[in-house]
Amino acid sequence: MFTGSIVALVTPMDDKGSVCRASLKKLIDYHVASGTAAIVSVGTTGESATLSHDEHGDVVMMTLELADGRIPIIAGTGANATAEGIALTRRFETSGVVGCLTVTPYYNRPTQEGLYQHFKAIAESTDLPQMLYNVPSRTGCDMLPETVGRLAKIKNIIGIKEATGNLSRVSQIQELVDDDFVLVSGDDVSALDFMQLGGKGVISVTANIAAREMVELCALAKQGNFQEARRLNQRLMHLHQKLFIEPNPVPVKWAAKKLGLIATDTLRLPMTPMTDAGRPVVEQALKDAGLL
Repeated sequence: MFTGSIVALVTPMDDKGSVCRASLKKLIDYHVASGTAAIVSVGTTGESATLSHDEHGDVVMMTLELADGRIPIIAGTGANATAEGIALTRRFETSGVVGCLTVTPYYNRPTQEGLYQHFKAIAESTDLPQMLYNVPSRTGCDMLPETVGRLAKIKNIIGIKEATGNLSRVSQIQELVDDDFVLVSGDDVSALDFMQLGGKGVISVTANIAAREMVELCALAKQGNFQEARRLNQRLMHLHQKLFIEPNPVPVKWAAKKLGLIATDTLRLPMTPMTDAGRPVVEQALKDAGLL
């Protein structure tokens, strides 16, 4: 459940900006049918930053309800305050989620010791498996391999989503953790290379709209068939790249609407819809990937 193609699921909204239950069910059904390994509910791509605390919990619980045991659900529980991270995590303790994905604190830029104490406190507050999430381009905070190595000694910290795009991190972290510690990529562009170096999968934005293709990519990598995996990845490469020409999840929500997976591409301010300049670029990437 923490390996293979895991989707960082968008949170679909209606025209008024409320969570759209019908579109969420359609997305979940799509991922069940496509063989996606697990869903991350309300991570960064799920617009955690613009949902209220109550909405955050409600969306995770709605996702669990609509999934109905057909696919594992991982709750996004990141926060820039440790107490808030603990409260979010405890909310899901007996919910049925299989674990939590917790991003490094954003904006306040803690030291490495602060990061260690933050994740340690959260992990010790729960029995739920915890996956660390390092994405300094979004948070302004980079968790170094040495800190990951220290945290890996805590029994329910089971892995990391490493989204720096720095492939040297794979071996650096592997040297400091046990073999059962799970490394997954958080960067679609470099995910295949990450897996070839020993990573176990990807928590993917691209999987929102190319679920079967990302499942196949991860399966080929697991089999060691990197020749075929590279052919497939090359077909998806423009999509990996162009889904970030504007801030995530703006392009992927537009693409999901274009493909009929969600009813609207509504976002909440300060996120705004795809620009007129961006739409044809993403549409061409969809065509290049064979999705349109």
